[in-house]
Amino acid sequence: MVERSKDWLKQSKRDLQAGIEEEKGEFFEWACFIYQQAAEKAIKAVYQKLGGDAWGHSVFSLVKGLKEKIEIREELFEDAKFLDKFYISARYPNGWVDGFPGELITAKEADNARHCAEEIIRFCESFLAK
Repeated sequence: MVERSKDWLKQSKRDLQAGIEEEKGEFFEWACFIYQQAAEKAIKAVYQKLGGDAWGHSVFSLVKGLKEKIEIREELFEDAKFLDKFYISARYPNGWVDGFPGELITAKEADNARHCAEEIIRFCESFLAK
């Protein structure tokens, strides 16, 4: 398998920027989904660097899988859990009892999701720089 951690990290950072643009436009649901994607890709970059291949979309599960290989700060687990909440609910109305993501996901949640994604990306960047 070709090691492509740099590509995964570059796309992660590009996704982060796309999320910021969505947040500026007040598309908070899309910002949150994209932040989840950015974090997922950053973690998959670490798996690539370690010679592994990561499958799945749960940021929490991916971080948990890395715990056996590298030291991970506890805060990253909380960040990952928060981001995972947006993988489905930010995209589909049936992820909610009533209403749709565009009216239910808030600016505060998008701000927090951005912060969580940035923390995970920074952690992954730091690991990849070694």
